[in-house]
Amino acid sequence: MLHYVTYDHPTSKEWVTFVHGAGGSSSIWFRQIREYQKHYNILLLDLRGHGKSKFKIGRMIKRYTFKFIAEDVVEVLNHLNIDRSHFVGISLGTIIIRELAEHHPERVSSMIMGGAIMKLNFRSQILMQIGVIFKSVIPYIFLYKFFAFIIMPRENHKESRNLFIREAKNLYQKEFIRWFKLAAEINPLLRLFRTRDVNIPTLYVMGEEDHMFLPSIRKLVEKHSFSELFVIPQCGHVVNVEKPYIFNQKTINFIGSI
Repeated sequence: MLHYVTYDHPTSKEWVTFVHGAGGSSSIWFRQIREYQKHYNILLLDLRGHGKSKFKIGRMIKRYTFKFIAEDVVEVLNHLNIDRSHFVGISLGTIIIRELAEHHPERVSSMIMGGAIMKLNFRSQILMQIGVIFKSVIPYIFLYKFFAFIIMPRENHKESRNLFIREAKNLYQKEFIRWFKLAAEINPLLRLFRTRDVNIPTLYVMGEEDHMFLPSIRKLVEKHSFSELFVIPQCGHVVNVEKPYIFNQKTINFIGSI
């Protein structure tokens, strides 16, 4: 089972589950915990191969799928007897949440998708192809630094960029390759997500400077009636780290309005 940490609220019955992105860990939510635990019960997860989960997972497989990763999350929910939860994700974590909602919509009260990835543009597809070519011959941390700089290039993105690089150093090379293969093959899945609305209240929180992923989210929200978009000015991809006050205020209000 995945490593997890919970924070119990003295009166609230509602849960909020946080799902980090590839290369990160539950520690990226450190600026959300204090505010969220004033209102809700909190579940923090380390995904397979990340954080403390890399020491706890017994069943290893050679090839990951998003459905398989989502079922890891469901296993923890079942273990804790959490029937329903609000979900907050960042980057690749938003795909895991959306996949979970596809197969277990009854478990998802709402989705908050920070720095959401719902389409790979031409530039990101080129990056993936470069990674496919070099993933087995170049130490993964060099590839990760390169990708992090392309996605988060500005000076005000530096803290987020360094945080993810620091977390990624805890991955093993083989684990990085498993997750990279997963990310490199997501186009058909993202196409499905863009065409199908799961009818769950969804808030996309995107940085104004998230040049790779914001344009596709704008188009998606126009088509999905249960979705809305909030854009944070002067902010890049990792919105919960760069602008935590705005992120916390907007997302907690969104959950409270449901």
